[in-house]
Amino acid sequence: MGRYIDDILQPGEKVLYSTNAHWIFYLGAIAAWIVAAVLLALSRATVTEGIVLLCLSGSGVVALAALYWTFTAWFHRWTTETDVTNLRVVHKTGFIKRRTFEMSLDKIESIDVNQSILGRILNYGDVTILGVGEGRETIKTIASPLAFRNFITAR
Repeated sequence: MGRYIDDILQPGEKVLYSTNAHWIFYLGAIAAWIVAAVLLALSRATVTEGIVLLCLSGSGVVALAALYWTFTAWFHRWTTETDVTNLRVVHKTGFIKRRTFEMSLDKIESIDVNQSILGRILNYGDVTILGVGEGRETIKTIASPLAFRNFITAR
């Protein structure tokens, strides 16, 4: 399966910049994997059978949740594309139920970047694009939002 942007490029249109959802989507899964590993280590460190069984079953349940969260984060990142071409901005999410947003560069009035402290440290944030007569679109939690904005504004 190819990228969405490759399927919709117009003649003479070139991709200038591509970004994706930030890896921060994996943070919940990473935390769950750590908890599962700690519970597994605790089951090995204790000798009381009841506590060993409790730690092992807790580790298994948390590992299943971590596996689910890992898959959903990966799937979200895999099915999300955000691109800037020499003519427009294109954002696509979803696999079966697809949602796309496209705006001509000529119709963009302003671009706002919102980053939390952690977002500034890890280089992710939300980008809100305000279009002339086309409304407002917010692209959530993308990697390198300032570089994304710079590729749109530098014409």
